[in-house]
Amino acid sequence: MSAAVSDFVINRVTGNALKQRPSTFAGIMLTGGAYQGKTETICEALAAFEDDWRALHQMLNPDAIAGCRDLHVPVAYIQTPVTATPKSTCQAILDFYGERYVGMSLPRLIKAVRDALRAHGTRVLALDDITRLKMHREADQDVLDLIRSLMSMSVTLVLIGVGIPSSGLLREGHFDAATGQWVFPPITTRGRSYNDAAAGQTERRFDLISLEPFRYNTGDQIDAWVTHLAGIEDQLRLLQAAPGMLTDGDMPEYLFRRTNGIVGLLERLLEDGCTAAMKSGEEQLSIRLLDTITISLGNLQAKDPAAGEIPEIPPRQPKKPRKPRNSSFDDHGHPEPGDDAPEAETGT
Repeated sequence: MSAAVSDFVINRVTGNALKQRPSTFAGIMLTGGAYQGKTETICEALAAFEDDWRALHQMLNPDAIAGCRDLHVPVAYIQTPVTATPKSTCQAILDFYGERYVGMSLPRLIKAVRDALRAHGTRVLALDDITRLKMHREADQDVLDLIRSLMSMSVTLVLIGVGIPSSGLLREGHFDAATGQWVFPPITTRGRSYNDAAAGQTERRFDLISLEPFRYNTGDQIDAWVTHLAGIEDQLRLLQAAPGMLTDGDMPEYLFRRTNGIVGLLERLLEDGCTAAMKSGEEQLSIRLLDTITISLGNLQAKDPAAGEIPEIPPRQPKKPRKPRNSSFDDHGHPEPGDDAPEAETGT
């Protein structure tokens, strides 16, 4: 699934970057649950694009003025401020480039952003945690207007967020499995809210793609999960690690049950498990060892619970009680005096 998303992103940003005439570039919105690997998938895809783009132009900015061709930043990555305003968003973009902005008014900040994008030859601007924008706040609506205005700068916008279809950035829609696209109802003139027109304009400028967790229902889904585990297994450097440590027996099903197929939770569980395996001297992962690990999401101060950025950790399944032994070889001891149980026979 992440491979399909990467291919789509690379094809879109490459096609836009090669356009010669000025136009508004179609953007991308990537949605999915928390800890799904959205940011990692996007960053890897954009890193591959940047490598190809730099190689194509001998590592130099082809559109820069003389003397400044080394100021080449094909891809910019920004995190949306928790409480976003047009000014704070512009400042976050300028911080990426190391530009000074102290004392600037909003019009000057916007001009500085446009100048930075142009001077550094930026072809892609990725904005992470975009669902921190709340469309009932006027400042956040202004931020969305600012983002759309940047699309006229020959820059492909990539917006990343949790639950974008229900966030208000776009009108409520449904996923069409036949086309692989999100479909939104037409805008009507009756009952239109303040944000309806803006949402309609946004949806026309962006393609919405989704990154879902792994599933464990069909043979193909199980194969995909096991293949992912095999890739992780190849990267582990535990001294007693053996082939099939994560892919044989009950381990794939166990790991899925502990993480619900969420790659971020899987990574956290295995990282903590490897630490425990090294400290204990076992140097390998087992269900018994992983049962002692509680998944912790660490420092979440930078996460916004209201934006869905903190995932729900699946509850640990209780161990099934063992069946009592029923063997003629069990020694239950001698009966107490007065019991109705018959005396045990003694052999000679």
